[in-house]
Amino acid sequence: MIGMLIRKLFLILILPSLILSGCSFISDRVFPGGETSELPPPASATEVAELSDESTSAKEESELSKNPPPQLGNSSFKPAPITPGIETGTFVGQKVSQLRNELSQLQNNIFKQNERLQKIRNQVIQTSQRYHGTVAAIQTRLQVGTTPGNPVLIDQWNQAQVELDRMGEGINLFNTLANSVASDSAFAAFLLESTQATFGLSGAIDEDHRQLVILEDETNRTVVLIDRLLNELSEDVSRQTAYVGSERSNLTTLSASIKNGEILGPSLRSRIFTSLRNDGNVDNNTTRPLSNSSIQSKQPLVVIRFDRPDVPFERALFAAMSRTLEQRPNAQFDLVAISPSKGNPAELALNSSKSKDHAARVFRAITDMGMPANRVSLSSTTLDRAVTNEVHIYVR
Repeated sequence: MIGMLIRKLFLILILPSLILSGCSFISDRVFPGGETSELPPPASATEVAELSDESTSAKEESELSKNPPPQLGNSSFKPAPITPGIETGTFVGQKVSQLRNELSQLQNNIFKQNERLQKIRNQVIQTSQRYHGTVAAIQTRLQVGTTPGNPVLIDQWNQAQVELDRMGEGINLFNTLANSVASDSAFAAFLLESTQATFGLSGAIDEDHRQLVILEDETNRTVVLIDRLLNELSEDVSRQTAYVGSERSNLTTLSASIKNGEILGPSLRSRIFTSLRNDGNVDNNTTRPLSNSSIQSKQPLVVIRFDRPDVPFERALFAAMSRTLEQRPNAQFDLVAISPSKGNPAELALNSSKSKDHAARVFRAITDMGMPANRVSLSSTTLDRAVTNEVHIYVR
């Protein structure tokens, strides 16, 4: 339990700083004075007003198609209702009632966090639409021709900068929400552990254990729901952070366009980012999963053995990957879920499923640390020498 709390505290303290800092591997799925020339006359306010709405709309659509904003998650996280229980009058029955009330409080927190999430997403979407509308208007005017340093375009550029800053504020809101959810995740784990421990108390009747079984199932579902919420928040933050960084480069290039009075096009960084998203966040040079023979012979950078419920791997993983990136800034990584190859078919299937869950947890930690997802490949296999579920990380 202490390991779980330490791990959650690490995420709460490190996640915002990693995502918002300027480190070199900040992120941008699962399994398998020169010569003068004659300048055009300054554009009057009437000329600007005469630009048709149809032309602006078409330009906006074109801009969005070239570099669309990242797709935010659309899940709604609402816990299922808690099954009511009856008072049995026993000490264990009182404990069950207390645990049920604590689970109800936890679910109320999740409802509120879900409402905050949907509100933040709507704000980000509206801000993004205003930003792209403003940028489209600037590019439309530049495309038909204007004067260098047109003050109308400068005002529009400033407004676009304001909207982009608001998008950055949205990332901060996502981070704050993620910290709150991580805290509830730690409490949910504690609540599940307490529920399971209650089975060992003496003085219970059959009805107490029947209610405990139901409460354990509902707590498990709540834990899964919180993990899904954390995953989606992590993905939203990662995509938005990379996208806002790309758009800042675009605005810098657009500023040069306004100064020259002619459109220069999007920045090179934006083109790379767009190609990554069009390929599903995987570029043409992305890693491919290792073969089983390579796993047998290659030395892993990190081996994480999940031989107990809560394995505090984040600090060691961050240190190892940081050292690697200092020596090889362009390094790519293979993340392999390993499960034992011995056991009956049911045990093999269960271990394989658990090892993939562990790998997903490690992958989420890596992306939260700022590693671009397209530089990490995921795969799974079994090994004869494995005695427990493991996650291996290899450098390529």
